[in-house]
Amino acid sequence: MDKKQNRKVLIASLVGSSIEWFDYFLYGTVAALVFNQYFFHSDNPTVGLLLAYASFALAFFIRPLGGIIFSHIGDRIGRKKTLVLTLTIMGGSTVLMGFLPTYESIGVMAPILLIVLRLIQGIGLGGEWGGAVLLAVEYAPKEKRGFFGSVPQMGVTIGMLLGTIALSIMTLLPEEQFISWGWRVPFIMSALLVFFGLWIRKGIDETPSFKKAKESGDIAKVPLVETMRTHWKEVIISVGAKVVETAPFYIFGTFIVSYATAQLGFSRTETLNAVTIGTIVTTILIPIMGSLSDKIGRKKLYVTGTILMALYAFPYFWMLHQGSVAWLMIATVIGLGIIWAPITAVLGTMFSEIFKSNVRYTGITLGYQIGAALAGGTAPLIATALLAAFNDSYVPVALYIILCAVISLIAMIAVRERSNKDLDEEEVA
Repeated sequence: MDKKQNRKVLIASLVGSSIEWFDYFLYGTVAALVFNQYFFHSDNPTVGLLLAYASFALAFFIRPLGGIIFSHIGDRIGRKKTLVLTLTIMGGSTVLMGFLPTYESIGVMAPILLIVLRLIQGIGLGGEWGGAVLLAVEYAPKEKRGFFGSVPQMGVTIGMLLGTIALSIMTLLPEEQFISWGWRVPFIMSALLVFFGLWIRKGIDETPSFKKAKESGDIAKVPLVETMRTHWKEVIISVGAKVVETAPFYIFGTFIVSYATAQLGFSRTETLNAVTIGTIVTTILIPIMGSLSDKIGRKKLYVTGTILMALYAFPYFWMLHQGSVAWLMIATVIGLGIIWAPITAVLGTMFSEIFKSNVRYTGITLGYQIGAALAGGTAPLIATALLAAFNDSYVPVALYIILCAVISLIAMIAVRERSNKDLDEEEVA
């Protein structure tokens, strides 16, 4: 494959995951600023906020369903066609949100339409990650598979940065203008990203792995059934491995915002700046760590990052409690940037290497989405509940991070290193 095609594949895999996380940040923030007042109308502001956040959470619950639907299509019909579908559904619903009339204009239909679009968005999101990773990994030369597989993971931080920048610009508007139309601009402008992604993806052929499976007739009739029959152990491994990649991310990137401001006296700006710098460092390190995994192996790098995560849990909170902005910055950059980067960089490639091509889309999607639902969506909630139960002591939260690392280390025991082997060899984990 020539360099031009390499670039196309990497961009195509990166665009979707960037849009996914751009939407994640955008919707979550606008839910608290606009949707709570102008869509989920209530005399009680707290009720409005809870309803807005409930609509945000809906996508997490619907994503596994989207994952099952689109991974079935991906393993039956092809990766490329599925990725065009997921990006169209995901991006189209995001853009339409920017045009929705408010509760004042159409009454109860406003929140209903918003929830419908959020559900559609969640279905598209559920199938996007697996396809984006496979597009990169299944096209990758054997000696660069770790680097290729790390590129879609950069979408997490790039999407969050794009969302931060877009909303920062819009919030410079006077409050009245921001509420009236300013918040809509990032949603509508995401159409540019979607069209660019579709243009890139339509110019790429089907992946070599899927072509081989199709030519040999090795296509599963019902990929979900085949996966659970022949690869159920690999699914459990993937769920376990996902835990340490997901829960600490939400601790370092989301929980910290409320913890540092409410408990430690930092301003929201100081905390968000620390998280932003941490995500920039991560974005730079992810492809470097992906390339490193091609030299030393995926498992070794992942296990090293996971052990460091466990060892870092208590020092992280100690640094935060020093009460200085510099320590806040250092703690966040080390946790979110340096320690988390090698774990997330190899995750997609490692998942791909333990499943056969005929169930690979379904297998990695199940592992990722179930792991994300169990560890990601609940991490800030668990951390907050632990603080409340133990008189604001951070010790249980640090122990929770260590527990996540231990779960993932146990999952890794059964994984064989396959970084030096052809992706579609029969041997699996």
